[in-house]
Amino acid sequence: MKGNISEIIIFAIYLLSLLGVGIYFFVKDRNGGEKTYFLGGRKMGAWVTALSAGASDMSAWVLMGLPAAIYAYGFGQVWIPVGLAIGYAISWLLEAPRLRRFSIVADDSITIPQYLTNRFLAKSKALQVICAVVFLLAYTVYSASSIKACGTLFNTVLGIDTTVAMCLSAVVIVGYTFLGGFSAVCWTDFIQGMLILFAMLLAPIFAAASLESFDVAAISAATPGFWNPFSSWKDIASGLGWGLGYFGMPHIIIRYMSLKSQKELKKSAKIGIAWTVIIVVMAAVIGIVGRMFLGFDEAISSSETVFIEIVRKLFPGIISGVLLSAVLAASMSTADSQLLAASSSFASDVYKPVIRKNKAGDKELLWVGRVVVLIVSAVAMVIALVPGTGSIMSLVSNAWGLFGAAFGPAIMLSLFWKRFNFAGAIAGIVAGALTDILWLVFLSDFGLYEIIPGTIVGLAAAVIVTLLTNKPSEDVEKLYDDAVAYND
Repeated sequence: MKGNISEIIIFAIYLLSLLGVGIYFFVKDRNGGEKTYFLGGRKMGAWVTALSAGASDMSAWVLMGLPAAIYAYGFGQVWIPVGLAIGYAISWLLEAPRLRRFSIVADDSITIPQYLTNRFLAKSKALQVICAVVFLLAYTVYSASSIKACGTLFNTVLGIDTTVAMCLSAVVIVGYTFLGGFSAVCWTDFIQGMLILFAMLLAPIFAAASLESFDVAAISAATPGFWNPFSSWKDIASGLGWGLGYFGMPHIIIRYMSLKSQKELKKSAKIGIAWTVIIVVMAAVIGIVGRMFLGFDEAISSSETVFIEIVRKLFPGIISGVLLSAVLAASMSTADSQLLAASSSFASDVYKPVIRKNKAGDKELLWVGRVVVLIVSAVAMVIALVPGTGSIMSLVSNAWGLFGAAFGPAIMLSLFWKRFNFAGAIAGIVAGALTDILWLVFLSDFGLYEIIPGTIVGLAAAVIVTLLTNKPSEDVEKLYDDAVAYND
């Protein structure tokens, strides 16, 4: 069953609307500088920031990868949404207020690497360069998962060749990100966040209502242990470990820095936490209801199309077109944020201070950032197209683990430990990243998500090196005190 004319029209209108937002902000902010393009001038409101942060987090894996994992393996996978909900709530409540204040006091930093350098008043650019390298590596893999999801959607629904579909999706994503920068990304993410919420509430409720019976026994017979959430301590630990990623996820926590006031941040936290909890709960529901509604199909499981199949069986073309646009929304709202974060990191943290020795003007930096958007998206396309690069869920898992292990400990320590120093930050980032990668390559068969050992080693390295080296200067300690006391 391939796409009908209604679905095609809805998809076309949706994609053109996104490009329209990019063009609008390109014209509106054409005279803006680096801060406007990469951080929206710190003028974002509560609703836009909350839904933008959520939508940039919940890529296609929340509509495809996670439901497919629960559809195939059962309740043992529900610890992932539990871990995500807990981690996201803690991030908003503890990390967000301080990160916004600290980034402003630390010379009005507009990227995470820039913040970590300015936080310690460091003259060395080593930390910024190290961060930029990790950013480019992880974001390229992460973006590949989003592009792959778009290709799967277009191929499954419309019968378009997967390669052509990926290229089309990449052109649209790059188009509005390239033109409109942070403001365009946030506003498109806000729209897409509302669409994702609507789709994830509607589809499983209608699917559950259409069931003649809830045949629990039949599923248990087909997949022993499907209903047991305590099947393995490794599954529980790994699922909860996903929550650690939020403390070091640059494209999400950069939203905290963009808010225009602490008052807006409190409001945004409530909206963001509520939205995310609903989304991750409904992702689990989609997997469980999908198993009852569709039965088990290896093709559905391997292609991660549980949500797509439910929608297309239940709704007429015009409604399914709107609901399936949520998959595009989830994919694009994450890919655009990742491309912008990668480009801002390279332009502000490598090109400006290292390559151009602070001689580059705002317009030059904007165009460097835009070129990086094109390069990262092109490499991500190649990764997505290469056979055997992994599922959508596995690609997201790899990038998520690397970010959480590398940056989570360093960022949290910088916000809550006055004694923390520059050497400790570098040690924590390098140790966390290397441990995560080495565990993935050599010990993945053990069955424990690599973010857990990566975070533990990164935290230990950051603390040990800090205690073995000189304490921060009086100026750095004063910056810490000023940031804690800052209010607006």
